[in-house]
Amino acid sequence: MAGADASGAQVKSAVRTVELLEFFAGRPGMHTLAAVQEAVGYPKSSLYMLLRTLVELGWVETDATGTRYGIGVRALLVGTSYIDGDEVVAASRVTLDRLSDDTTETVHLARLDGTSVVYLATRQSQHHLRPFTRVGRRLPAHSTALGKALLATHDDAQVRELLPAALPSVTEHTITDRERLIEELAVVREQGFAVDREENTLGLRCFAVAIPYRDPARDALSCSVPAARLTPGHEQLIKDALFDARDRLTLATRRL
Repeated sequence: MAGADASGAQVKSAVRTVELLEFFAGRPGMHTLAAVQEAVGYPKSSLYMLLRTLVELGWVETDATGTRYGIGVRALLVGTSYIDGDEVVAASRVTLDRLSDDTTETVHLARLDGTSVVYLATRQSQHHLRPFTRVGRRLPAHSTALGKALLATHDDAQVRELLPAALPSVTEHTITDRERLIEELAVVREQGFAVDREENTLGLRCFAVAIPYRDPARDALSCSVPAARLTPGHEQLIKDALFDARDRLTLATRRL
């Protein structure tokens, strides 16, 4: 019985450690012990001991006063290892380079993770006016072209199970009603690409296609362009380039 209690305590500690690291990963910057405790809800004494252990191991850092905490450098090493070891990221490099050259705009490879998309690779626009997105950034799937392209590879029942009925608003253009989003996903399936109409960032349009090496798809490619620079001709060029990139990356990932 004592062994079972010890095992349960270890599992609880492991879960708390992961939850704590995810808290810091989702909230950049430094946070007081009180702020962390309020967010995660752990007893302050056990939270403090866990933080001190993570600081000693390099997973969490403190400021000069030792009273504020943030994500540590070891988390970066793990994230980099994930990117470096991912076969799809490796297979996409040539495709992303060509897509960047063909469109002259910012292009991304991203993966669906729950109700979010996570950026795995990016190529920056060749223009002075351009969006900036870092690898590892997490955004709501329902407000991005990438997310909509990936959600469209699920059936409506799966989307309803995955997403809440009321979706959080990111901009004034974000679709916040799940049923309205499902209607748009039907259009995405028909036309083969998804569009973000300033739904995640004001002034920015984005187009995306899912990579069908899995079903439902896990990864997607996108191209982002400032709305002020988007002409009908440039939009068609972007769509054609995305379809071409999708086909090439599908071939490159056929064994994965």
